[in-house]
Amino acid sequence: MLILNFSHPLTAEHVAQIEALTGTPVERVLEISTHFDPALPFAPQVAALVREVELTPAEWQTLPLLVNPPGHAPIAVTLLAELHGQMGYFPAVLRLRIIPEHVPAEFEIAEIINLQAVRERARAPLSANPNTVETD
Repeated sequence: MLILNFSHPLTAEHVAQIEALTGTPVERVLEISTHFDPALPFAPQVAALVREVELTPAEWQTLPLLVNPPGHAPIAVTLLAELHGQMGYFPAVLRLRIIPEHVPAEFEIAEIINLQAVRERARAPLSANPNTVETD
């Protein structure tokens, strides 16, 4: 599995947690710096950022990818739209959480969210979607 890390660096412990959660070895972690100019539009900056990854169209569509998105929401959601365009589906993403009562602050892998599965559940008929509340 290839991790595209658009956020803070992942530690060896984080990688071990990811491997345990997915049952898949992490072959490589690509650290992609996400420093944006807030005076410029984000979409072109995200497109340039994704071009830096240097995967072929076939690799975007076939490699097992996991994304650690940036923390700034407008950049993260724009990045997910750009990645969907490259991949043809939504990637799985990491969610980190702070370890309570730990000084200094440290983070752990909280979960891996399969965004494509979330999308597919959301598109299911109301009766098949347990996360949808029907109203009268």
